[in-house]
Amino acid sequence: MSARLVDYFNKQPRIGILSTTNKEGKVDAAIFGSPMMVDEKTVVMGLGKNRTFTYLQENPNAVFTIVEQGEAFMDWKGLRVYLKMKEYATSGETLETYRKQVARAAGEDAAAMIHASVTFEVTEVRPLIDMGQGWEKSV
Repeated sequence: MSARLVDYFNKQPRIGILSTTNKEGKVDAAIFGSPMMVDEKTVVMGLGKNRTFTYLQENPNAVFTIVEQGEAFMDWKGLRVYLKMKEYATSGETLETYRKQVARAAGEDAAAMIHASVTFEVTEVRPLIDMGQGWEKSV
Protein backbone atom coordinates (compact mmCIF):
# COMPACT_ATOMS: atom_id res chain seq x y z
CA MET A 1 0.00 0.00 0.00
CA SER A 2 1.12 3.53 -0.50
CA ALA A 3 0.41 7.22 -0.19
CA ARG A 4 -1.55 6.78 -3.44
CA LEU A 5 -4.06 4.63 -1.52
CA VAL A 6 -4.45 7.30 1.17
CA ASP A 7 -4.94 10.01 -1.47
CA TYR A 8 -7.52 7.95 -3.37
CA PHE A 9 -9.45 7.00 -0.21
CA ASN A 10 -9.59 10.63 1.00
CA LYS A 11 -10.46 12.19 -2.38
CA GLN A 12 -13.52 14.44 -2.15
CA PRO A 13 -16.21 14.59 -3.14
CA ARG A 14 -16.84 10.89 -2.76
CA ILE A 15 -19.36 8.66 -1.14
CA GLY A 16 -18.79 5.15 0.03
CA ILE A 17 -20.79 2.37 1.59
CA LEU A 18 -19.84 0.89 4.95
CA SER A 19 -21.09 -2.69 5.30
CA THR A 20 -21.29 -4.33 8.73
CA THR A 21 -22.88 -7.42 10.28
CA ASN A 22 -24.12 -8.12 13.77
CA LYS A 23 -23.31 -11.23 15.82
CA GLU A 24 -26.15 -13.16 14.13
CA GLY A 25 -24.86 -12.26 10.66
CA LYS A 26 -27.58 -9.71 9.84
CA VAL A 27 -26.12 -7.29 7.31
CA ASP A 28 -26.29 -3.49 7.24
CA ALA A 29 -25.00 -1.13 4.56
CA ALA A 30 -24.92 2.64 5.03
CA ILE A 31 -23.65 5.54 2.93
CA PHE A 32 -20.84 7.63 4.44
CA GLY A 33 -18.81 10.48 3.01
CA SER A 34 -16.67 11.26 6.03
CA PRO A 35 -14.27 8.37 6.72
CA MET A 36 -10.63 9.48 6.55
CA MET A 37 -7.60 7.28 5.99
CA VAL A 38 -4.88 8.73 8.22
CA ASP A 39 -2.21 6.30 7.01
CA GLU A 40 -2.12 3.08 4.96
CA LYS A 41 -3.33 1.00 7.92
CA THR A 42 -5.75 3.33 9.76
CA VAL A 43 -9.22 4.72 8.99
CA VAL A 44 -11.12 7.05 11.34
CA MET A 45 -14.78 8.02 11.12
CA GLY A 46 -17.64 9.40 13.17
CA LEU A 47 -20.84 7.47 13.77
CA GLY A 48 -24.22 8.36 15.16
CA LYS A 49 -26.08 6.24 17.69
CA ASN A 50 -27.28 3.93 14.93
CA ARG A 51 -27.38 0.38 13.56
CA THR A 52 -23.87 0.63 12.11
CA PHE A 53 -22.39 1.52 15.50
CA THR A 54 -24.41 -1.20 17.26
CA TYR A 55 -23.31 -3.84 14.75
CA LEU A 56 -19.64 -2.85 15.05
CA GLN A 57 -19.80 -3.37 18.81
CA GLU A 58 -21.05 -6.92 18.16
CA ASN A 59 -18.74 -7.68 15.22
CA PRO A 60 -15.74 -5.37 14.60
CA ASN A 61 -15.32 -6.33 10.91
CA ALA A 62 -16.55 -4.08 8.10
CA VAL A 63 -16.00 -3.22 4.44
CA PHE A 64 -15.90 0.35 3.08
CA THR A 65 -16.68 0.36 -0.66
CA ILE A 66 -15.86 3.37 -2.85
CA VAL A 67 -17.47 3.48 -6.31
CA GLU A 68 -16.78 5.77 -9.28
CA GLN A 69 -19.03 5.38 -12.32
CA GLY A 70 -17.41 4.67 -15.67
CA GLU A 71 -18.64 4.69 -19.27
CA ALA A 72 -19.21 0.92 -19.33
CA PHE A 73 -19.40 -1.55 -16.44
CA MET A 74 -15.77 -2.64 -16.78
CA ASP A 75 -14.73 1.04 -16.68
CA TRP A 76 -16.18 1.58 -13.20
CA LYS A 77 -13.47 2.23 -10.60
CA GLY A 78 -13.25 1.92 -6.88
CA LEU A 79 -12.02 -0.06 -3.92
CA ARG A 80 -13.21 -2.43 -1.26
CA VAL A 81 -11.34 -1.61 1.94
CA TYR A 82 -11.66 -4.32 4.59
CA LEU A 83 -11.60 -2.95 8.13
CA LYS A 84 -11.50 -4.13 11.73
CA MET A 85 -12.58 -1.74 14.49
CA LYS A 86 -9.70 -1.23 16.92
CA GLU A 87 -11.37 1.26 19.29
CA TYR A 88 -14.12 3.79 19.68
CA ALA A 89 -14.73 6.79 21.92
CA THR A 90 -18.14 8.12 23.00
CA SER A 91 -16.56 10.89 25.07
CA GLY A 92 -13.20 12.56 25.58
CA GLU A 93 -10.63 14.46 23.57
CA THR A 94 -10.56 12.18 20.51
CA LEU A 95 -14.31 12.53 19.99
CA GLU A 96 -14.31 16.29 20.57
CA THR A 97 -11.44 16.79 18.13
CA TYR A 98 -13.29 14.75 15.51
CA ARG A 99 -16.53 16.72 16.08
CA LYS A 100 -14.63 20.01 15.60
CA GLN A 101 -13.20 18.77 12.29
CA VAL A 102 -16.66 17.73 11.10
CA ALA A 103 -18.15 21.06 12.20
CA ARG A 104 -15.57 22.92 10.07
CA ALA A 105 -16.17 20.68 7.06
CA ALA A 106 -19.92 19.96 7.24
CA GLY A 107 -21.41 22.30 9.85
CA GLU A 108 -22.52 22.17 13.47
CA ASP A 109 -25.63 20.06 12.78
CA ALA A 110 -23.52 17.28 11.27
CA ALA A 111 -21.07 17.44 14.18
CA ALA A 112 -23.89 17.22 16.73
CA MET A 113 -25.09 13.91 15.21
CA ILE A 114 -21.77 12.16 15.94
CA HIS A 115 -22.07 9.83 18.91
CA ALA A 116 -18.67 8.11 18.58
CA SER A 117 -15.33 8.39 16.84
CA VAL A 118 -14.23 5.00 15.54
CA THR A 119 -10.73 3.87 14.60
CA PHE A 120 -10.31 0.95 12.19
CA GLU A 121 -7.31 -1.10 11.12
CA VAL A 122 -7.12 -1.75 7.36
CA THR A 123 -6.85 -5.53 6.94
CA GLU A 124 -7.12 -5.85 3.14
CA VAL A 125 -7.67 -3.71 0.04
CA ARG A 126 -9.27 -5.14 -3.10
CA PRO A 127 -10.37 -3.54 -6.37
CA LEU A 128 -14.07 -2.85 -6.92
CA ILE A 129 -14.10 -5.32 -9.81
CA ASP A 130 -11.56 -8.06 -9.15
CA MET A 131 -10.28 -9.59 -12.35
CA GLY A 132 -7.04 -10.78 -10.76
CA GLN A 133 -5.52 -7.29 -10.81
CA GLY A 134 -4.09 -5.37 -7.90
CA TRP A 135 -6.01 -2.42 -6.48
CA GLU A 136 -3.50 -0.01 -8.03
CA LYS A 137 -4.66 -0.95 -11.54
CA SER A 138 -8.32 -0.46 -10.67
CA VAL A 139 -8.19 3.19 -9.60
